[in-house]
Amino acid sequence: MNGAESLVDTLAGQGVDICFANPGTSEMHFLKALENPRMRSVLCLFEGVCTGAADGYYRMKGTPASTLLHLGPGLANGLANIHNAKRAGSGMVNIVGEHSAAHLKYDPPLMSDIEGLARPLSHWVRRVDGPHTVGWDVATAVAKASEHPGQIATLILPGDASWLEAGNVPALPPVQPARAKAPEAARVEHIARVLRSGEPTLIVLAGRATRGTALELAGRIKAATGCRLATQFFTARIERGAGRVSLERIPYAVGQALEYLKGFRHIITVETTEPIAFFSYPDKPSLLKAPGTGVHALAEVDEDSTAALAMLAEALDATRTAPVLQARAEAIVPSGTLGPATIAQALAAALPENCILVDESLTTGRETMGLTVGAAPHDLINNMGGSIGYGTPVATGAALACPDRRVFCMVGDGSAMYTIQSLWTQAREGLDITTIIFANNSYAILKQEYANMGAGAPGPQALAMIDIDRPRIDWLAMAKSMGVRAAAVDTAEAFHKAMVDSAREPGPALIEVRL
Repeated sequence: MNGAESLVDTLAGQGVDICFANPGTSEMHFLKALENPRMRSVLCLFEGVCTGAADGYYRMKGTPASTLLHLGPGLANGLANIHNAKRAGSGMVNIVGEHSAAHLKYDPPLMSDIEGLARPLSHWVRRVDGPHTVGWDVATAVAKASEHPGQIATLILPGDASWLEAGNVPALPPVQPARAKAPEAARVEHIARVLRSGEPTLIVLAGRATRGTALELAGRIKAATGCRLATQFFTARIERGAGRVSLERIPYAVGQALEYLKGFRHIITVETTEPIAFFSYPDKPSLLKAPGTGVHALAEVDEDSTAALAMLAEALDATRTAPVLQARAEAIVPSGTLGPATIAQALAAALPENCILVDESLTTGRETMGLTVGAAPHDLINNMGGSIGYGTPVATGAALACPDRRVFCMVGDGSAMYTIQSLWTQAREGLDITTIIFANNSYAILKQEYANMGAGAPGPQALAMIDIDRPRIDWLAMAKSMGVRAAAVDTAEAFHKAMVDSAREPGPALIEVRL
């Protein structure tokens, strides 16, 4: 068994059975080792798709995937979506190929400081010393990636460590990651007193608190105390829709967020921080709470929010209080012009039960998401890191994690062009994904931000850096070229029909929504 075979065998033994790969010359022995029947390898045509897919896989599966990246430049190509994954608390194991140790002294063209590239966005970085240590290194990487919240583990694999014999490598037991701890009882009691006071209180949920038992417990606490429940504007994953506890959404725009938060005397955070502005703006605050509002952390990002909410519900005698659940909105098929309201109506009517909705629609989605809370139960995934080009890769990984669930990915046309290669992987793997591209032929969000920054009215040159209509992107041809069926719509009823039709057939589909 050589080092590469030891690596793949250990990954599979530790429960990591999928690799999103974009290999190069240094990784050929790894590529050979991926023929291991316990490992599924998925080819991606750009490293940002590899890392984004690993993010989406973790968000739905809860266990890390691996990536295979080619040397420093390959890692660099994947860093934007590693950033998004890190912000979302997603775990992944990045295997980065490297030249053999003997070759590095000649400073070959692809030589770079891989550790220097990896460290700012990794929680753990290690360079393999030789084939005999690969197994232990990989097991440690998987354990690190599996912590709560998920961690980014980056393992650098020199070519000679890959091709040299590792000898008889014993099977390693799965390394147990550190378990999330519960908060101190005194902190929980303090927050119980806050909620008993009757003063206006908002609980802001994130991480694992936005789904499952934790979300139900939060609903019981809301029903017992009269507090309100919300999320930050972007959340890694939310279980929402009919029959679930409904969460408000703190607005993105600073002015709207300030107005929303001004009535609360207390903000309780669960696996998140107090609300802050996404960007800094002239003459606008970064902290969004009203003066005098107290902030209380029930569960820090590395703590067990389910245990924390259970302790709080017990302290408030709310464990048997029935939560108020979201009613199913009437499924009205809209007609006429496309806009935030009719788009939301079409989504609410067309989304099938138990689907996954990945949102990178930016301008359009800001208004749409608040109007779809009464849709059939589904999971919503947002971009936590703000680096665009996450949507279609994350949808790809989510579909591989949950092959029995349809994935809908809403993305703006500007964002879609960053990682459009995802469509090819979706077609090759036969994934049940509907990509919805809102084509306004512009980085419309930047037009809003231009005004928010107080830069005045954009002139012709500034507009030329924001509009993407010269030439106009042919999304139908783009999809066809990568093996994805596609349709264009320009009315609300046509949009609804295209979504329903897309879910009736297996495999990927693309809908261009012409705005």
